[in-house]
Amino acid sequence: MLQAPRGRAGAALWRRAVAVRTMAGVSELESALQMEPAAFQALYSAEKPKLEDEHLVFFCQMGKRGLQAMQLARSLGYTGARNYAGAYREWLEKEG
Repeated sequence: MLQAPRGRAGAALWRRAVAVRTMAGVSELESALQMEPAAFQALYSAEKPKLEDEHLVFFCQMGKRGLQAMQLARSLGYTGARNYAGAYREWLEKEG
């Protein structure tokens, strides 16, 4: 299980995670990760992840779509992409 960093770094990670969480599905993620950074910022109000970001964590309600999103991101070159296997439910129980 991955844990998000606390403080400013954790807040930035959470904003990015929320931006990704608002997408309609994994199919939208593919086009989003291929956008220019300014277009991503304008559409999702969050900085576009960089290919070299180490803490790019995907999640969903139960875990399946988070895993699919991580696999997609890795196929696009985001080597630091991870899946929060416990999904949103576990995070809510432990951190929420």
